[in-house]
Amino acid sequence: MKYMATYDLMEATRNTNEWLGASARAFASYPIWGLVPHPAFKLMSAWGRVTERSFARMVIKPDWGIRSVVGEDGRDHLVNVEIAVRKPFGDLIHFKVPNRAPRARKVMLVAPMSGHYATLLRSTVASLLPDCEVYVTDWHNARDIPVSAGKFDVEDYTLYLVEFMRHLGPDTHVIAVCQPAPLTLAATAYLAAEDPDAQPRSLTLIGGPIDPEAAATEVTDFGRSVTMGQLEHLAIQRVGFKYAGAGRLVYPGLLQLAGFMSMNSDRHLKAFTDKIIAAAKGTDSERDAHNVFYDEYLAVMDMTAEFYLSTVERIFKKREIARNDFVVAGKKVDIGAITSVAVKTVEGANDDISAPGQCVAALKLCTGLPDSKKASHLEPGAGHYGIFAGKSWRNNIRPLVLSFIDANSAPPKKPAKLQAV
Repeated sequence: MKYMATYDLMEATRNTNEWLGASARAFASYPIWGLVPHPAFKLMSAWGRVTERSFARMVIKPDWGIRSVVGEDGRDHLVNVEIAVRKPFGDLIHFKVPNRAPRARKVMLVAPMSGHYATLLRSTVASLLPDCEVYVTDWHNARDIPVSAGKFDVEDYTLYLVEFMRHLGPDTHVIAVCQPAPLTLAATAYLAAEDPDAQPRSLTLIGGPIDPEAAATEVTDFGRSVTMGQLEHLAIQRVGFKYAGAGRLVYPGLLQLAGFMSMNSDRHLKAFTDKIIAAAKGTDSERDAHNVFYDEYLAVMDMTAEFYLSTVERIFKKREIARNDFVVAGKKVDIGAITSVAVKTVEGANDDISAPGQCVAALKLCTGLPDSKKASHLEPGAGHYGIFAGKSWRNNIRPLVLSFIDANSAPPKKPAKLQAV
């Protein structure tokens, strides 16, 4: 599987399907077919439009689409996305609101690197913007990063987070969503030992696999059933000649998307069938529920092979974070070194990706943290997506997180020095 031809074949298949959709749309839309009022032409045109759009979205990075935010004065304020820290494999971006007083809450939102872009957190960012200064980790597509930029594995990821936290300063509140939760916890512990003054005020971990063995899911079952050799052979490919990262070993986003789609194939098939019928009837729209969801869901990015493989091996198989045995740059990271950063976990009762129990395990690892600095929340009826972007997030979890941030915004008290007698 590690050949450029395999990667290019997959891209050629995607490109062909996009072309077929465009061709069907163009052919069936000729005005002359109006003389033959047969529903087949409308159905063909609808199939072509949906197919062309779907396959085109797979290689396009979505736009954040957050243009403005309502201020305290009741007016709309424009939002500018600015790069605060620029790095080869990911940037720290700031959603700056000009002509608005800086918010007291400074939040660093750690987006997952799990096959989708950081824009997956668009609604999360939009919900926090009115009350917070929001910074987000914007990871780059590995296919666009030249081989000369070097490797990027879980240790490099952790050190990126350390650098971002240092840049923002100790008055920061970190929120990690899903995949980055264990590595964000490790980055905080790394700072606690190496640079205590740069630690954030609080850390909120949402639906992350701190201890994958705490509750079994399809993801953990897959991690146990496949060997690292099998995984490398089946999943890793070299970027083709079309992109700047030609020759880089990656876990392709298209391959991951195929896995995602196969897990719920019946639901996806029904969604696309309903969309095509609606398009043929003329009852669909550009920003209907289908397009809003699938424009984001189908936009996938490649991960570096070393990051994907080291995540499976070290986080899921060896459980180095759960066993408090994680090493970064030759230094063992002790989660127990966290003594002043308040830690909160959030889980969804119906989460089938990071099941309840996996994330709350972080609190047991924080042995140096008093119970007054620990908190947890289990959201009834919420799935994985809902705990950071759905109704459960907006109505229940977001207010709890903001209250937790406010309760832990004061600088930690330093122990008084003993006076010599």
